[in-house]
Amino acid sequence: MVNEDETPLPRSWSPKDKFNYIGLSNGNLRVHYKGHGKTHKDAASVRATHPIPASCGLYYFEVKIVSKGRDGYMGIGLSAQGVNMNRLPGWDKHSYGYHGDDGHSFCSSGTGIPYGPTFTTGDVIGCGVNMIDNTCFYTKNGHNLGIAFTELPSNLYPTVGLQTPGEVVDANFGQSPFVFDIEDVMRELKARTKTMIQNFPFPDGYSEHQSSLHKLVSSYLVHHGYCATAEAFATATGQEFKEEINSIKNRQKILKLVLTGRMGEAIEHTRQIYPGLLEGRRNLHFMLMCRQFIEMVNGCDIESPNRPVGHTSVIQSTELFSEMNGAQKTVDEAMDSEDKNGMQYSCNSQNGFSQDEIQDNSLEYPGAKKLCGGSRPAIERMLEFGKELFSYSRSLTNKYGPNEANKKMLQDAFSLLAYSNPWSSPVGWQLDPVQRETVCAQLNSAILESSNLARKPPLEIAVGHAKELIQLIYPHGINCCEGQQCW
Repeated sequence: MVNEDETPLPRSWSPKDKFNYIGLSNGNLRVHYKGHGKTHKDAASVRATHPIPASCGLYYFEVKIVSKGRDGYMGIGLSAQGVNMNRLPGWDKHSYGYHGDDGHSFCSSGTGIPYGPTFTTGDVIGCGVNMIDNTCFYTKNGHNLGIAFTELPSNLYPTVGLQTPGEVVDANFGQSPFVFDIEDVMRELKARTKTMIQNFPFPDGYSEHQSSLHKLVSSYLVHHGYCATAEAFATATGQEFKEEINSIKNRQKILKLVLTGRMGEAIEHTRQIYPGLLEGRRNLHFMLMCRQFIEMVNGCDIESPNRPVGHTSVIQSTELFSEMNGAQKTVDEAMDSEDKNGMQYSCNSQNGFSQDEIQDNSLEYPGAKKLCGGSRPAIERMLEFGKELFSYSRSLTNKYGPNEANKKMLQDAFSLLAYSNPWSSPVGWQLDPVQRETVCAQLNSAILESSNLARKPPLEIAVGHAKELIQLIYPHGINCCEGQQCW
């Protein structure tokens, strides 16, 4: 069920995603330890080349212990992208491991719990991930040891870790027959899923079917904030709202602000109407702030009613711009120097803006585009906000560790100022109003979730399921109903 063109399966260890005490050979399937092995600080791990695709349902790989080395401090398991590779799997957050020296399982913690037997030279340890139940089990020499972890997150990578000299393991990602009969587990899982589908309660009778469809449509209208339509539909079908009209209108107001580029107001309204929502979702908050910076550059968020306008001089603003440029360079030193043409006005620490290149607060680009709407005070606000955004990014990194998605988001936003015409630059796609729709959808889902409502309307989920089912049954020639035309 896995389309490897879209979501490749893990089939070898990554020569890039590992600690330097790890050595690879035999087509990146054999792992050996080449560190000092004196303390736990000498631990080293390696991840597979790709995460486990959710579409595979059940994933399994095996590791043969070629040599336990000096102490046999080996861990086999799973970890998310970005987890520290200078550790054994299971010691850090979003990391899971079964260790050979004590037989303990480690779940995002340096403290393990008794799980299975120890393992040593000659043993074959298997790791199975049930993507349907979000559980993980291990096997030893063909025997299932039972569930080790539950409530696993998505996008986990097969991972092994070693810690003492002489430790060597070989991985089997399916290139050879497994010692454990994984087919038996697959058959059991398929049978359970089939039984669940057959026993799933489904309404009988036309009226009950109609009622279910009405609820699907109504929840879709409420989710997307079509207030008047949802109210009329509910009246026509005899339904009641599960979300009050005021709540729908509040979301509608915030989302309209986002879609018109008025991010500052949208963030402030969200804070007022849904206190604590952004504080509890720091990545969403960071994304909204990045979008606000982009809209400032775009000239759509030039008003800041809740932010006092300072008396920063043009030269001071330029210094802030220089600091932001430095921050952007730190994020991406590899940017082409030939692309860094600067803005149409000059920026230097001695003269600030070149007065010859500034014409009465109008900084115009080809195509009648103006930076920050052509307002010099708005440019100063944008630079001040950029400095705050960069400081916020550093504080998040210091507190929660690096986040590649946020880092890329900040880099792209700040990169707009590195081009003479941001709108026609390689990163100019950010200024397209269509980019607001993704932000809008994520904010809307977060608001609904905070109100104990579904993040995604059931109608969209049902349509997605139907589409996948059609694609699955089509190759088997059962895409038609008897006596009727094909879909």
